[in-house]
Amino acid sequence: MLTFLTEPVRVTVAASPPTAHLFETMENLNLNPVHVYGLTETYGPITKGYSKPSWKNLDVKEKYARMARQGYGFVASLPVRVVKTSEDDPDEPSGDLIEVKKDGKEIGEIIFTGNICAKEYYKNPDATRKLFLGGALHSGDLAVWHPDGAIQILDRAKDIIISGGENISSLALESLLVTHPDILEAACVATPDEQWGERPKAFITVQSGKKGQLSGEDIIDWAKNKSGISRFMVPREVEILDELPKTSTGKLRKNILRDWAKGGKREDAA
Repeated sequence: MLTFLTEPVRVTVAASPPTAHLFETMENLNLNPVHVYGLTETYGPITKGYSKPSWKNLDVKEKYARMARQGYGFVASLPVRVVKTSEDDPDEPSGDLIEVKKDGKEIGEIIFTGNICAKEYYKNPDATRKLFLGGALHSGDLAVWHPDGAIQILDRAKDIIISGGENISSLALESLLVTHPDILEAACVATPDEQWGERPKAFITVQSGKKGQLSGEDIIDWAKNKSGISRFMVPREVEILDELPKTSTGKLRKNILRDWAKGGKREDAA
């Protein structure tokens, strides 16, 4: 059972992009989140989400949605930017660094410059060239740029689910699923579908004591009746796990989940 702490505790939140629901849960426990974002190719954290006093006057959902944004570049680096990706191949960084509009709608790739970025990949000139096309470090993360200058990740380019021509953000779907009172964590990946090309599959973990009381069909039925979700976003399948595969730094290993969704062997997570 979660208990409200008598003294506030400041907690750094990083690794996989957090949800608004996570920040709401943390603050309700007297945990004060410090949201940072970065890459192995940066110092580590290279942006920070700054909570503003004016947010106290916002609707609760809007407040925590803003807290879940990745925020602004550190003072030790140049401002973080979001640039347009190649229309021919979204996975291929573009050498033309054309910034997207700061409207919170146009999607592009996050890029970094500054003295806390890596210089190169060791003895790998081809990977270095691709990483630094146009003179900036390409993150591979798709995002929007808000009018106040904050960036917000929508998904990794390789994690976008394309179903019937519609782009589904795995992060957006995960953020919705974790609002279910019995779900602890959620990770969504594409699974092949004969009719739509791809459909989402969700892997979830559940709250303590709920294992065996909740089925994947229960979650699918709940999602179908949840406001704010389109029918094409509803997972085709939901699988309940004891734990999700993660890296040593806490990031979801979606490459493993994608393999599982295609019937790969489960010992691959070892």
